[in-house]
Amino acid sequence: MNKLVFANLIHRPMRSVISAAAIAIEVVMIISVAAIFLGQIDGQKIRTNGVGADMIVGPPNASFINALGGAPIPAKNVEALRKLPHIAIASPVIQKTSLGSSLEILYGIDYPSFNALRPFVFLQGGPFQGPNDVIVDDVFAAPGAGYHVGDTIQVLGHPFRICGIVESGKGGRKMFQIQTLGDLIGSEGKASLFFIKSDDEANQEAIRKEILSTPGFQNYQIWTMHEWLSLMTPDHIPGFDIALNVVTLIATLVGFLVIFLSMYTAILERTREIGILKSMGASKTAIVGMVLRESAMMAVVGIAAGIALTYAIHSALAHKFPSLFFEITSDWTVKAAIIAFLGAVLGAAYPAFMAARKDPIDALSYE
Repeated sequence: MNKLVFANLIHRPMRSVISAAAIAIEVVMIISVAAIFLGQIDGQKIRTNGVGADMIVGPPNASFINALGGAPIPAKNVEALRKLPHIAIASPVIQKTSLGSSLEILYGIDYPSFNALRPFVFLQGGPFQGPNDVIVDDVFAAPGAGYHVGDTIQVLGHPFRICGIVESGKGGRKMFQIQTLGDLIGSEGKASLFFIKSDDEANQEAIRKEILSTPGFQNYQIWTMHEWLSLMTPDHIPGFDIALNVVTLIATLVGFLVIFLSMYTAILERTREIGILKSMGASKTAIVGMVLRESAMMAVVGIAAGIALTYAIHSALAHKFPSLFFEITSDWTVKAAIIAFLGAVLGAAYPAFMAARKDPIDALSYE
């Protein structure tokens, strides 16, 4: 029976290849979408954690996803925070989501205080020299990208001179003076949030109480860095699970329908062959098993090809878009493989039972 399964797949190579390719595309869609979504979240977590702050202070009623909310806080309010006893450093920052060549979060920083949180490691150049300077990280200015200190780049429709290239992992991939970014987005003298460095992490609760008791800060949102990182998960991102589930469902339906159509037409073409097998004593279980094994083999080949193709896409994107965080996780790779395999088997289930119900006499007389 195993030899017959292989023979049936090889006898119709184009159909087998197309079916396996459909499953491969299903796997690529599921893993890739999850990789891009999760990559954006984890990339933001890594770079925010790399700022060196212990706490984040946001405006009243703000979401922890503050980069989408503009810059509503007066930046001068940072002076009140700096006077509190357990705060060592307070730095105002503007975070602005940009949909230019890629999705990214631009940082407007007060260089002295932001650098004091965790000093930049400059690979080339140095701090801002003028209002139209920008600091970029070594991922944006990767060797293949061709960017160097002194080059001009366009951001938000304005030219900026690269004054320094720093090690990645701290804040945004592009950082501007806070006054400059505020002027560009119509938020002069404003900030999106304040990064706080405590004198001792054991004093974080005391700092929270001090801030909330300060006039004007009673309704502000305050997160420790640990709390903020714990919120940056798919479960807390509005629409994340819905979007991912929709893409997964569409991909599963594509694989299911292709396998169903492939096996259904194969059963119609092999009516006489099935009649011969049943007349030789093949049971219904054996017929069902043969059809399901064929679909399972195509699924295994398609899954393997899909995973390999996903890693090829990852390599291509890493070369073309080095700033894109494309995170392939083992969890989603396993999920995609299981979903694709089950979809293929279920897609072949009805054709398999249809084949098993065929009457051998009718099948043998079929022309």
